[in-house]
Amino acid sequence: MRVLVTGGAGFIGSHLVDRLVTEGYDVVVLDNLSSGSLNNIKSHIEAGNIVFVNGDLKEKHVVEDVVQGIDVVFHFAANPEVRVSTTNPEVHFRENVVATFNLLEAMRIKNVKEMVFASSSSVYGEPDVIPVDEEYPVRPVSVYGASKASCEALIHAYSKLYGIKAVVLRYANVVGPRMRHGVIYDLLMKLRENKSALEVLGDGFQVRSYLHVKDAVEATLVAWRKSSETYQVYNVGNTDWITVRELVEILLETLGLKGRVEVRYKPILHGVGWPGDVKRIALNSQKLMSLGWSPSMSSREAVVETVKALVRELNLKF
Repeated sequence: MRVLVTGGAGFIGSHLVDRLVTEGYDVVVLDNLSSGSLNNIKSHIEAGNIVFVNGDLKEKHVVEDVVQGIDVVFHFAANPEVRVSTTNPEVHFRENVVATFNLLEAMRIKNVKEMVFASSSSVYGEPDVIPVDEEYPVRPVSVYGASKASCEALIHAYSKLYGIKAVVLRYANVVGPRMRHGVIYDLLMKLRENKSALEVLGDGFQVRSYLHVKDAVEATLVAWRKSSETYQVYNVGNTDWITVRELVEILLETLGLKGRVEVRYKPILHGVGWPGDVKRIALNSQKLMSLGWSPSMSSREAVVETVKALVRELNLKF
């Protein structure tokens, strides 16, 4: 089977490419390298395991060429920085919505009938209760979340109109090796510059679950293989959750810096870190777990493994 992974040089995308290559699929990667890195898939390129196309989904002719002869598209290309939408919302419209529309159109024209889409828990916005299941209203509070919700709506329409089998995965805080954005990476970068003081955005009582990327990839493949309906949505999150204050404690403990760093919290509004940030979010993933998937690590374990991996990758000294 010939598969296309958009954003395959990125964080989750490159781990998915690893798994697909291992399982013997014929893999094509399309990435404009705006947030991904060739280093993430360099070994596969050099070994001839994949075909890499340095291209942009915003260019229609590029997309039509690359989907020719593809059996299934794993659509992971996006701008992942939620905070970008507060200062430059057009980025998320173009990189997420326009790119997804172009991809769907190319799939329609070239008769590609399967898609797996990387959506986000941000589509739920600020839920009244946690954990939320897939039936909870979609009410995003960031342009990033709105762009993902818009993509979901487009995919649903193309699924119903043109018979594209689509699996939508709403990921929550996926962490692990190769990540270059998000709270763990940001905190490590701050500590690299100043090991005595650490500024944390928000009041620290924000609630999140953290899922290791290897569990996210396993969830992706289980959902794709076992979903039988034309259009299906699955939450992909851990079964527990922690506060940002707990995350900071875990991070400092893992680095051997506990008690040696002055932590300063910087909240705005109702204690969040920036406009569009969500105070509490965690997902009910029972629907996906009913297919046979379950996370192998707790949120705490995922954070610890991620900190250790990033320290090694970035050659950080503490």
